[in-house]
Order: sequence, then structure tokens, then C-alpha cells
Amino acid sequence: MSHELVAYLGVMDAGKSTLALQYHHSLGGQGVVYTSMDRGGEGVVSSRLGLNHQAREVKPGFDIYDDLAATRPPYVIVDEVQFLEAPKQINHLADAVDGLGLDVYAFGLKTDFLGRLFPASQRLIELADRVEELPVRVNCWCGERGTHNARTRGGVMVFSGDLVEVGDMDSYTVLCRRHHRAGLA
Repeated sequence: MSHELVAYLGVMDAGKSTLALQYHHSLGGQGVVYTSMDRGGEGVVSSRLGLNHQAREVKPGFDIYDDLAATRPPYVIVDEVQFLEAPKQINHLADAVDGLGLDVYAFGLKTDFLGRLFPASQRLIELADRVEELPVRVNCWCGERGTHNARTRGGVMVFSGDLVEVGDMDSYTVLCRRHHRAGLA
């Protein structure tokens, strides 16, 4: 039986965490769930719909492969994959598929607030057996498909600051490419 590394990447508010939790439930609930820097707190996968589940927090230096080799779960769910260490921890996920025979489902943001691939998302795209678009469409304020995350302050798009700023939709909005490039939040 062949196993695979599947990436589910998209924009904020597209249901990534909800889908991750749905996969965990549908696959029997016996796999391991990892997360990193979820807005709901350490060691939890939280959805804007109010769903949440305990998870193993992945911090820098954590060896995912060794953890999986010790536990041998039936499958692996990773939420907030964009915050993992690249390339190391993403390589661990591919190694778990190839060396341990596990299915790995990774969910996260594709790009940062400047429209650039997160390093971990880039490495995931490079290694994934499949990269899937999330099924939930999020629209820009103009009605077009939202393709980019924008960081805002007082409704105005900002172009500086730390790459990682864990927040919710109060400090981010989803824009189409045209409005993201024009800086029109």
C-alpha cells in the first residue's frame, strides 16, 4: 500500500483547521495531531467554528520523525504547517511517509502577509505527493476569489513587521491578487 504526503494550503478563513479536525475524526481519531502556534494556544488545534482538539505542539528543534518512529500512529495530521522549521521539519514529514509508511495530511497557509511563500509551505509544495486547494472559497471585498492574506491596522494594509504574528481576522483580511498588489484592504 502506498502512502502519501498531502498538502492542503490556502488563505485565512478557508477552513484549514476545520478540515484537519474533520480528517482526524473521519480517519478514526487514533492518529497523531501536531500543531504549531495555533491562535487557540499551545497544544491545541482550534477552528473559528468553535471546534478544537488537543495536539502535540511542534517547536523549533522538535524531531517529528523520531516522535513518529516511537509512536507509529496510523496517520498524521499537521495543522499550521507554515510555522514548522523549513526544511528540517518538513523533511521529517516526507521521511515519515517514505520510511515509516505513514499517511501525512498537512494543513496551513500558503503565503505570508506580503504574498510570499512561507519557507515551510514552499518546502511542503516541493515534497508533497499532492497539493490540494481548500474547497472553501474566501472572497475579497470586491467579490473576486481571495488568494492573498493581508495584515491590516485600522483597515489599512501594512507591509512591515514580523513574519509571524499570530492573530485572527481582526488583524488580517483576505484579498484578491489585484487588491493585494495595490495595497487596497
